Amino acid sequence: MAKLDAITLSVLQAALQQVCDEMDLTFSRAAFSPVIAEANDRSDGIYSAVDGSLIAQGSQGLPVFVGVMQYSTKTVIEMIADGRCLAPEPGDIYIVNDPYLGGTHLMDVRFAMPVYRDGKIFCWLSNTGHWPDIGGSVPGGFSASATAVEQEGLRLPPVKLFKKGVLDPEIYAIICSNIRVADQRIGDIRAQAAALLIGQDRLNGILDRYGDETVVEAIAELRRRAAEQMRANIAAIPDGTYHSKAFVDSDGVVNEPLTIALAVEKQGDTLTFDFAGSSKPCAGPMNSVLATTLSSVYLAMRHIFPDVPISAGAFEPLIVKRPEGTFLDAKYPRPVSGCAAEVSQRIAEAVFAAMVQALPDKVTAAPAGSSGNFALGGNDPARGRDYVMYQISGGGYGGNSGHDGLTNGCSTIGISKSPPVEIMEQAFPVLYRHYALREGSGGAGKHRGGFGLAYEVEILRGDARASFVMDHGRFGPQGALGGKDGEPNSVTVFRDGVAHVPPHLSKEQDIPLKAGDRVRVGTPGGGGYGDPRERDPELVARDVRLGYYTEQQARDLFGAG
Repeated sequence: MAKLDAITLSVLQAALQQVCDEMDLTFSRAAFSPVIAEANDRSDGIYSAVDGSLIAQGSQGLPVFVGVMQYSTKTVIEMIADGRCLAPEPGDIYIVNDPYLGGTHLMDVRFAMPVYRDGKIFCWLSNTGHWPDIGGSVPGGFSASATAVEQEGLRLPPVKLFKKGVLDPEIYAIICSNIRVADQRIGDIRAQAAALLIGQDRLNGILDRYGDETVVEAIAELRRRAAEQMRANIAAIPDGTYHSKAFVDSDGVVNEPLTIALAVEKQGDTLTFDFAGSSKPCAGPMNSVLATTLSSVYLAMRHIFPDVPISAGAFEPLIVKRPEGTFLDAKYPRPVSGCAAEVSQRIAEAVFAAMVQALPDKVTAAPAGSSGNFALGGNDPARGRDYVMYQISGGGYGGNSGHDGLTNGCSTIGISKSPPVEIMEQAFPVLYRHYALREGSGGAGKHRGGFGLAYEVEILRGDARASFVMDHGRFGPQGALGGKDGEPNSVTVFRDGVAHVPPHLSKEQDIPLKAGDRVRVGTPGGGGYGDPRERDPELVARDVRLGYYTEQQARDLFGAG
């Protein structure tokens, strides 16, 4: 086989990326739920037919799914091989959301479809979408005090939801019988399947044009180069072991913090991540399954080295020791609803806190590190129907060696954005009384952290139940190299005008609300970078002039004036 020339390799790399990007776009455009259609809480990718390893992923997909979908696809392949899952045929699409089979939490539902060429599976296409409800004890699935995964919702092993291109009515009926607002799920299901079919069509076009052998050669070469580039970046890091810690507020059941203890050993051109010393498995839903833990390390390193092309090769020099006996290696039946959206970000924060010691010019202080999961379920009497609203929100990013942190950025693990207020008010019986930058929340530093978000939602009609699984309520995002921590998350619920702060600060479930009751949230600011006293006085004065800090805060935090 002739060696690929550089131009053809580059074209095929971009073409594979474009396949995934079109799948992402199709998924969002066709979905019914605002969390997918507006917030883009989804991802699509191409995976190896041999072992499910990542070939390409959409640039607009959630980074946390980078590692997760390759593990869930691998599981599907293995279960088919040993007879635990029905063998595929053209047009089949499998559905799976089991956290312990290469997943995250139950609300992240994955579809996987084999792509055939000449009667053989060439690759798998897979995607993940966050369903706004998957059953369980509370609307939205974020049960803050669950003690077993069954309390969190419907758990699906890999089963064929589509058989030879036709939706299986029996499987679909089982799903609908176990979730809330089931009549709305068909829109998301059809959108998720349509994204895969678009991907198959576009991929076949590439294969027809360039030939299967050429594309296979390109995939192998892209993987090799990604590994080589990551190794080159790692080789430039000083040899040594870098330690850090990050903390989860609580597990939602026991009101004590959980510790993520990390040691990163750099030797030659590899990094070894060891989480020994982290807290033991917890009673509540802040356990992390192994696939999510691994993916959290991968996405953190993607933040640090964004120039490395995305494929399984980029992960080869990253060795993660299995954190057995800790809450970062959850086993059935541990509850896990907080793993993907919250614990994953604490893991990434631990990686940042360790690596900023080795790469101070490349790594930021800690970002807000919470997806701000707020689920509201109830009945809208004006429309005569039930609803489940899921709100995610951004926060401040950490400062770095060159500039201040980004304000109201998306979560560390994703590209998801808060759904527009106007869309939420149209879809649900709520009014956003306040939606603004959270002034003063950025951690002080030579380069300060970005600011979080402050919003307040009022229930307009009917009765509802609110649940929260957030984090960084007890500890703010870490500052780096002398920078101060960002402001912690805050949640206040007003019932009959009386303020209620959850005992676990960032976690509570099933709070009954009625018309006129309100929920107020302040998301964390990013950590500061460097000594605050070294901040340019003109920048401090500008921040005061813009209302980011008061004059008193400027004096207290930066020694200004």
